[in-house]
Amino acid sequence: MEPELTTMCYIERDGEYLMLHRTKKQNDPNHDLWLGIGGHFENGETPGECIKREVKEETGLTLIEPELRGMVTFSDGDWHEYMFLYTARKFEGELTECNEGELLWVRKETVMNELPIWEGDRIFLKLMQSDAPFFSLKLEYQNRKLIKSTLE
Repeated sequence: MEPELTTMCYIERDGEYLMLHRTKKQNDPNHDLWLGIGGHFENGETPGECIKREVKEETGLTLIEPELRGMVTFSDGDWHEYMFLYTARKFEGELTECNEGELLWVRKETVMNELPIWEGDRIFLKLMQSDAPFFSLKLEYQNRKLIKSTLE
């Protein structure tokens, strides 16, 4: 099985992240979880082009100088994904409705401590919040449960 290539951005404003509560897509492995904004590469895109396009499509916002923070490798059995992880503090435009779920500005502490998110997401969010330098993180899941994380 070919690995998936994706991007994810945590857009920041006044101590908050713009989060997507995934509720609208059929057969969504992220159903009812809260995530940053992102998605799959289109043919020929760079990571920067992909994240700017995905954010525009899902939120209506235009990112200005998104910062590549890390590379996250996910695995669960035969499934593998490589995700380019970004943060962005500068953007323009107005939020639009998202066809994948509800967009909401959420306090960073609430994201970390209260929202249902993937267990491994807490690891990379903590790294980003501590201003860690560029990192490579491997998150190994088994039946959607985190069994191992390796930071390089």
